[in-house]
Amino acid sequence: MKDDSAKERILRAAEALFVESGFDATPTSRIAERAGVPKGLVHYYFKRKADLLTALVERLPEERIEPANVVIPGDVAGSLGRLVRELDRRFTGSRVLSHLLWREADTHHAVRDALLERFQILVRQVRAVIVTATGGSLPIADVDSASGLLARAVTHRHATARHADALPSDMDAELKFIANALTSRNGGAPA
Repeated sequence: MKDDSAKERILRAAEALFVESGFDATPTSRIAERAGVPKGLVHYYFKRKADLLTALVERLPEERIEPANVVIPGDVAGSLGRLVRELDRRFTGSRVLSHLLWREADTHHAVRDALLERFQILVRQVRAVIVTATGGSLPIADVDSASGLLARAVTHRHATARHADALPSDMDAELKFIANALTSRNGGAPA
C-alpha cells in the first residue's frame, strides 16, 4: 500500500510541476522532492520522464458512456445533448490536467497519440448514440460525418475551456442543427 501511495504522490507532484513549469523544464529531482520520495523511486515507477505524461493521460476521466444511459429513442438532439452534458461534467474535474496534456501534445508523440485515441473513442461514441437514437434508420455515411463533426466540436470545446473560467454555453443550437441536418436529408426520420 505504501508503494501505491508513493506512486500517487509522484503523479500528483509531476502534474503540478508540469503545469507550473512545463514538462521539459521540470527535472525528476524536483518531482521527487515535491512528492517526498527518493529520486530513484520516481525512476522505479516511471522508467522515463515521458512515462509520467503517459500515466497522466490515463488519469483523464473515462469518456466511454453507454448509449443506453443517454439515448432518448427518436430524439437525436436530446440524446446528443445528454451525451455532451455528461462529457462536460466528467471533463470539469480534470481541467488542469487536460490543459497540461493539450499543451504537451505538441511536442510529445505519446501524449498526442493518446489524445487522438480518445478522440476516436469519442467519434465512435457519438456514432453509437445517433444510431441508437434513430434505430439505425440513417445512412451510415451521414452518421459518420455528423459523428466526426460533433466529436471535433466537443474536443475543441474542452481544449479551449482552459482559456476561460467555465465551459462555453451549452451546444443545444448546434445539436439541433446536426439532428435536423441528419433527418431532413434522409426523409424526415426522427430528430
